[in-house]
Amino acid sequence: MSTTEIAELRRAIGQLRQCVGTLRSRYGDASAVRRLANDVERLDIDAADLDTTPNAVPAQAKAVDRVQVPDTPYDPALWHGADDEGVGGYKRDQR
Repeated sequence: MSTTEIAELRRAIGQLRQCVGTLRSRYGDASAVRRLANDVERLDIDAADLDTTPNAVPAQAKAVDRVQVPDTPYDPALWHGADDEGVGGYKRDQR
């Protein structure tokens, strides 16, 4: 992450921390508020890890081999005996 992205992340975490503080003053030590406070702490820890990771490089999309699918119709024998879901019952009369 760039320095700007890290700074933006830190700012957002600081704002979250203020919001959770406001919720704590309004709702007290409710379990939901404790969970939110814990989540903010975890975000802060993860942001610090990103900040200290040397040469952190974003993951690149892996090249995917493409499979060519022909436009020709499938052999009808391939579907012989297959159930036609939603159109009829199991093993309905095959015509």
